[in-house]
Order: sequence, then C-alpha cells, then structure tokens
Amino acid sequence: MYRIKIKMANKADDKQYRLRLFVTGASPNSLRAIANMKAICEKHLAGNYDLEIIDVHQQPILAEKEQIIALPVLVKMHPLPFRRLIGDMSDTKKVLSGLGLPSE
Repeated sequence: MYRIKIKMANKADDKQYRLRLFVTGASPNSLRAIANMKAICEKHLAGNYDLEIIDVHQQPILAEKEQIIALPVLVKMHPLPFRRLIGDMSDTKKVLSGLGLPSE
C-alpha cells in the first residue's frame, strides 16, 4: 500500500477538512479503517475533505515526524483543533465527535 491522497474538496480551502489516516499495510484493522473513513467522509463531508492514507511501512519518516505510536490513527489537521483518533473508525459517533461534527 502506498501513500494515497483523495482530494474531494470543492469549497473554500479554509473550511476544508484535512485528514491523515496512518495505517500498517493491508492488515484487517487498516483495511477497515480505510473503508470506514471513506464512507464517513463521503456521507458527512462530501466535497469538503482531503483524506491522505499513509502506510507507515512505506512512509516511516512521516509517521515518525507525526509521532505515531498506535495504528491505525486518524489525524485531523484542519480545521482546528488538531485531533487524533485511534482505531478502525468503526464507531461513527465517536469519529464524528472527534471531527467536531454532529452525530447522526
């Protein structure tokens, strides 16, 4: 798995969500986290997000720079506040709360 960037923003960049999902190859937890985040982004942030999927095996320096200690982890870069969410992102309510979005 390589560094994948999914850019879906079509609105002003200052309100665009910038997210990084750090995963470990094609492990079951990583694959679930990727699928869950894509679904959450499409449903709740449609057209207003930039999601980077980063495999720490392929980009170890980037993971070290971000001080990643648990995987998978989602890093919310923008809008502030900066947040980290750990796990396979299957608890949609917690993910939405972490992103500062209203839950379903």
